[in-house]
Amino acid sequence: MSSAPVIRSDIPGSFAWGVFHERHPKLIQQVLDALPYGPAERDAVERLLVESTTGVLEPLGADAPDAAQWLEWGEGLWGRPWGEAPFLWAESYFYRRLLDAIGYFRPGAWQGIDPFAPFKNAELAGAAVDDELAALSKLDDLPETRRAEALLSSALWGNRADLSFQITAEAAGTVASDLVADDSATLWAELERPKGGRVCVIADNAGRELLPDLVLIDHLLAGGLAAQVVLYVKPQPYYVSDATMADVLASVERLRTAPSHAAEAVGGRLWRAMNSGALVVRTHPFFCAPLPFRAMPASLRGELADAAMTILKGDLNYRRLVGDQFWPPTTPFTDTAKHFPSSVAALRTLKSDVIVGIDATTIARLDSTGMPWRTNGRHAVVQVHLRD
Repeated sequence: MSSAPVIRSDIPGSFAWGVFHERHPKLIQQVLDALPYGPAERDAVERLLVESTTGVLEPLGADAPDAAQWLEWGEGLWGRPWGEAPFLWAESYFYRRLLDAIGYFRPGAWQGIDPFAPFKNAELAGAAVDDELAALSKLDDLPETRRAEALLSSALWGNRADLSFQITAEAAGTVASDLVADDSATLWAELERPKGGRVCVIADNAGRELLPDLVLIDHLLAGGLAAQVVLYVKPQPYYVSDATMADVLASVERLRTAPSHAAEAVGGRLWRAMNSGALVVRTHPFFCAPLPFRAMPASLRGELADAAMTILKGDLNYRRLVGDQFWPPTTPFTDTAKHFPSSVAALRTLKSDVIVGIDATTIARLDSTGMPWRTNGRHAVVQVHLRD
């Protein structure tokens, strides 16, 4: 398979450049406003912002618990401008350095405090979530096939407020029109043959995206499509809203205590599934690594290898699966995903430049709109690669 240029953030006006020079400054302000950090933490965060936009890559302090690992990951990059590093690498390192700046790993009062928790908690407690959970009951009236399609769509679109659980048969056409690749029939066929295997789900965001992921997991378990589901989350706060174990627990509790009987029932089944081992939550340090899944260590590869299917949620997992590169968009998805240790399905709304597996006619149509369709989150893919 031929290679493609690695995406970097050193081209002014590019999407990756905008993440560092437009998105991150706003994020830093939100983080500093969300919790009452003291002068030392505030100063360290602001220095990180300056370094990441105008300075060069500096390694972690020698006392950082993962300093040696990051020295290895960054070999050849230290002392170079941030924009010269691969975008995937630099963005990941930015979040690792942010945790360093606010004292997440250092002994002290701020140790272990999630800087993004105020955002996650506010979203999960919002009234809109009650409406979405209440809409779960509407799905009970749908035929089983349509109900499964609705739950998959809900997990795919995640936190798009106008969708989530509020997907009916009539709305399905609207959702489908935004799908630029749809292998969902292949996904369901594989899950149904043979039934009852182990399905892995690699989560993306917490809050309003994790809730429909959990409802889909409940559907797989309750319907016998999976004998066990292993849900992988991040070992530490990452990329603003990425899910950790604390977020899983909060989301299950949100379901269990919802006014909606249907949501409460889902929450109860998930709780019991965790008790019995039918639902297992795991993590691995590699989920916060700045590397593509092609570089997955043997320990994680072994965990995933015997899964009947691994479902990857979200944009970041997609970038790590196919490689954060400027592939020709018609490059077959299978060519970029066949290194994965199990059959794999990517559920992804498009929020960054990389895309593969799109036919030329669709590309021409999307390009003709003049809209930034690769990055505006208005289009999505369900793409599947089946291992032989």
